Amino acid sequence: MEHYPDIEIYLAELDHERLNAWLGERLDAPPLAPAGRGKWRTRGRCQGDCVPVLLVEKAADGFASLWFDSPATPWADDRACAQEAAQALGCEVRCSLGGWQPGDDPDRFWRVRPGQEGEIFHWPDSGQ
Repeated sequence: MEHYPDIEIYLAELDHERLNAWLGERLDAPPLAPAGRGKWRTRGRCQGDCVPVLLVEKAADGFASLWFDSPATPWADDRACAQEAAQALGCEVRCSLGGWQPGDDPDRFWRVRPGQEGEIFHWPDSGQ
């Protein structure tokens, strides 16, 4: 299975302790460190490859953005990461549906809540 070049998910709730524990478990990453106003960084490892991680608080409609800037992650795509994150972090997680093509609806996203299957939903950009 081919991995995405990077993965980005959006977290409804931000619990740094749970997030750091999950990142440590999955990527052997040290705790997130401040990297400017509302931004946090760390670097994990997956199968010997470096995985830079960036967290931006309140990136979209109050959701935090969690970005893994590497194809070397434990997840093949955003949805797989979102599914696992929802369970591990106990919060709603959103992500894109996949590769975007011209003509696709930019407001169609994937949403998953703890203990539930994911679903496609409409998440218009409010500009926040």
